[in-house]
Amino acid sequence: MQPEGPQRLDSRDPGFAEAFATLVDARRESDEDVSRDVAAILKRVRAEGDAAVADLTSRFDGFDLDVSGWRIDAAACRTALDGLEPSLRAALELAATRIRAYHATQRPADSDRVDEAGVRLGARWRAVDAAGVYVPGGRAAYPSSVLMNAIPAKVAGVERLVMVTPTPQGIVNPLVLAAAAIAGVDEVWRIGGAQAVAALAYGTDRIAPVDVVTGPGNAWVAEAKRQLYGVVGIDMVAGPSEIVVVADGENDPAWIAADLLSQAEHDPTSQSILFTDDAAFADAVAAAVTEQLDRLQTQGVARTSWNANGAIILVEELAQAMPLVDRLAPEHLELAVADPEPLFAMVRHAGSVFLGRMTPEAVGDYVAGPNHVLPTGRRARFSSGLSVLDFMKRTSFLALDAAALGRIGPAAVALAEAEGLPAHARSVAVRLG
Repeated sequence: MQPEGPQRLDSRDPGFAEAFATLVDARRESDEDVSRDVAAILKRVRAEGDAAVADLTSRFDGFDLDVSGWRIDAAACRTALDGLEPSLRAALELAATRIRAYHATQRPADSDRVDEAGVRLGARWRAVDAAGVYVPGGRAAYPSSVLMNAIPAKVAGVERLVMVTPTPQGIVNPLVLAAAAIAGVDEVWRIGGAQAVAALAYGTDRIAPVDVVTGPGNAWVAEAKRQLYGVVGIDMVAGPSEIVVVADGENDPAWIAADLLSQAEHDPTSQSILFTDDAAFADAVAAAVTEQLDRLQTQGVARTSWNANGAIILVEELAQAMPLVDRLAPEHLELAVADPEPLFAMVRHAGSVFLGRMTPEAVGDYVAGPNHVLPTGRRARFSSGLSVLDFMKRTSFLALDAAALGRIGPAAVALAEAEGLPAHARSVAVRLG
């Protein structure tokens, strides 16, 4: 029988260290062994191209691409945008404006200088030629994902931006098409799954290959991105959503409960964790979660997530929670206190941090501006959220005249000879005379 309620831990208990280590190390990613299936799909698409994509789409999504059409044209996307209810269109456009403005600040500057040895050196940034964006379809159809993935690519200067999105039974989500119109997507293809990622990476007769693939998806999509890294660049291999909230007893328990459930409703494997220094507040939040679950349309998923993966952790003081938070390296971290800055200064590992009582994580999912594509599964220890840089690459350059080569060239000759590479040494030495 599924246990009711989340795990409860108290930092003062003798077994806390062991229990917390178990929580940190628990794997919530799919247990299904999809690697072999995905490898077979990728091999088929590489060998058979469009025929494989069409067959797999018919099998998994239940419609014939040759009947419905492979591509959704720009006019259909514009029609979807024009057909939106005005307030919803305004919300999408506000989100796009804010996302675009935030990501414009991320564009790196070229560098070009001459150092003290007289060597000219620097770096030049350029966008990739083409990028692909995967957008889930069907039940998990998120226009916000279109904006968060497509807009940084366009800000980076990507000239050809391709979107793939599954349309189960041939049904197209108009919100996704409207978001594609707002974001400036150049091509939209109605395909999904590992076969769509393979088509973007390898190319087919219909779909030209891209250089980078980003965007969320199910376990098969994530595994396809993992296996195709090196053929194309990827943003990350994303796992189940997660949120950590650090909150004192001055918060409204209903607010914090809603924040925890905002991630629990994503998937049964999502995780929501509360750290607090107030035992009575912990109980009040737990009660508020139970009360809100009964009224939540997504209660089936959210309840499973909360009961199986949720946790409420009592600490003696909130500063004590911060090293524990770093060990979790959460995707989302809320610091729901009156003055979050001292706690924020202690944070080393988190995908995105939400400061203060009036900054719910959900506002970051839509309209705040920073990207909501973030590292999960403790990957914030070594990686960052999606940015303009994921669609750009840096080329270094240098130039020497005879005087500059005379100053640093002998050292290069010495090192090349020490490494047993005489041709390297000679290519410098012949210029030194």
